[in-house]
Amino acid sequence: MNKIRRIAIACALTLPVSLAVMAADPVKLGLLEDQSGNFSLAVIPKIHATQLAIDEINAKGGILGRPIKLIHYDTQSDNTKFQEFARRLIQTDKPDVIFGAFSSASREAIRPIMDKAKQLYFYNNQYEGGVCDSNVFVTGAVPEQQFSTLVPWLMEKYGKRVYTIAADYNFGQISAEWVRKIVKENGGTMVGEEFIPLSVNQFGQTIQNIQKVKPDFVMTLLVGNLQSAYFEQQAAANLNLPMGSSIQVGQAYEHKRFKPPALKNMYVTPNYIEEVDSPASNDFKKRFKAKYPDEPYISQEAANAYDAVYIYKAAAEKAKSTDMVAVRKALEGGGICTDGPQGKVCMDPKSHHMSHTIYLAHVQDDHSIKFPKVWNDIQPYWLGEAGCNLAAKADYSQYTPSSPPKK
Repeated sequence: MNKIRRIAIACALTLPVSLAVMAADPVKLGLLEDQSGNFSLAVIPKIHATQLAIDEINAKGGILGRPIKLIHYDTQSDNTKFQEFARRLIQTDKPDVIFGAFSSASREAIRPIMDKAKQLYFYNNQYEGGVCDSNVFVTGAVPEQQFSTLVPWLMEKYGKRVYTIAADYNFGQISAEWVRKIVKENGGTMVGEEFIPLSVNQFGQTIQNIQKVKPDFVMTLLVGNLQSAYFEQQAAANLNLPMGSSIQVGQAYEHKRFKPPALKNMYVTPNYIEEVDSPASNDFKKRFKAKYPDEPYISQEAANAYDAVYIYKAAAEKAKSTDMVAVRKALEGGGICTDGPQGKVCMDPKSHHMSHTIYLAHVQDDHSIKFPKVWNDIQPYWLGEAGCNLAAKADYSQYTPSSPPKK
């Protein structure tokens, strides 16, 4: 062996782990998220949290000794672009896994594309629930975790007459169905229900309708920058009613963006918000803020996106492969968990949804947050009980309480 060759071998053996990882073929993570458009305010923290998790994992050797390569397309809150970029990702970039979508409409625009390609896909967002899809894994909270805790609590505290205002698309419609179901089961009455187009930002008539029927509290399931105008308008009209939500505060931090008392007496059940004071939360916030010091708020969706990268890593390492079929089988085999900002969370093999800690967040008069109650380890129980068992039987459907799986 000549001297030059001996030196080359010695250098290779002493390469730092990070350089060795960079030399390996990357694990391709495709990301379809809105860096611009109507939903971007709530989505940018998700993008940042995804990048944070990737950077942390790459710094420690990657997945199976391979770095994660992020391939991100700005979907601009446009469902047509979601479809265009989903096809481009699958056909050209050939990712090992795809993360993405904020709104349920965006998810449903690309889900058939994922299914046709048998593409492993993570939806890392709170949503209306019910997706039972062999190719889809969900890290956000769902109604049986959020409404089954929140609505009975509000009814016991304030009364049983409920009014819902919701965004007029599948998220709002199905979420409102869940509210209706839980109100009825707990002996309450729906005194009103309105579905608001996403383009609406004037709520005078809605506020008059609410004043007329005098509910005990209002469930607000409003989405996007335009619809958030409701909160300042209801405060200006002195509506002065308690509000409940599965999405406000936790997604678009309205309590930070609007001056008091716009969000006064709002109750929300996120699985994480930055006001959570725990060792896990505080450690996450420290690392997040160090990387993104100008981020105005760390939302529940940021936590869900961060956890998703680690859930994927755990599944790939259990499978000893990034092959999509092998990773899917690992996820469906059980025991895939991670310790994230909210604490320990685990993927349910039957429904492809995740367990969560659910925090009851109460917005005070000055828009500070208190937590009157915490529910630990709430399972995504409804789909599995209703008959969705993806570990045993393939499915590609979305179900609702009025249209459950056929057992």
